[in-house]
Amino acid sequence: MVQRVAVVDPGSGNLASVVRAFEKAAEDHEIEAVIRVVTSAADLREADRIVLPGQGAFAACRRGLDALPGVVEALEDRVRGMGVPFLGICVGMQLMATKGLEHGETPGLGWIQGIVAPMDPRGADGAPLPLPQMGWNALSFEEGYHPVLDGVKPGDQVYFVHSYAYEVEDAEDCIATTDYGGPVTAIIARGNLAGLQFHVEKSGPVGLRMLANFLRWEP
Repeated sequence: MVQRVAVVDPGSGNLASVVRAFEKAAEDHEIEAVIRVVTSAADLREADRIVLPGQGAFAACRRGLDALPGVVEALEDRVRGMGVPFLGICVGMQLMATKGLEHGETPGLGWIQGIVAPMDPRGADGAPLPLPQMGWNALSFEEGYHPVLDGVKPGDQVYFVHSYAYEVEDAEDCIATTDYGGPVTAIIARGNLAGLQFHVEKSGPVGLRMLANFLRWEP
């Protein structure tokens, strides 16, 4: 069966790189999938899997999503109502929160309770670490805990660019962290929902493995 993957365009970021990464992951792992960038509710209703990337500010991405007629309602129907597998990437993951605190307070989708708050990383000497956290950093997680991480090893590195972090209300919703002046939420998951704080499309073979895992995932 060919997977129909809808990549929602909230008006931010280079979606072409996300599409290319998904196509590469599908090819490498012999998964039949058609990946399309979408902006309409009708396209979401035909999708087998839904991906929401995002770059930049939380508030701007939320405004971009709200500007697409009927898309938020279609996401609620398909993802929350019908259990279609969903993947949020970077700010797309953050939009799953209760609210974001970047450029004021902005409501999120409220799918996994928590807030997206400014980071205040400190080194061992107490001095501030540079923001945004930019570059490769290692993942820490319990092996075998979630299918999205199949074949990935604790300590594998992925590519981060962010100054705000997802603070989950329920610790069980955070399935992987990275360390930047202390633990930082890297991957969240609950039910048919998963979110990656890092740029999975820029994270080499480890990122491609996670995308292939998402394409195979049957929550």
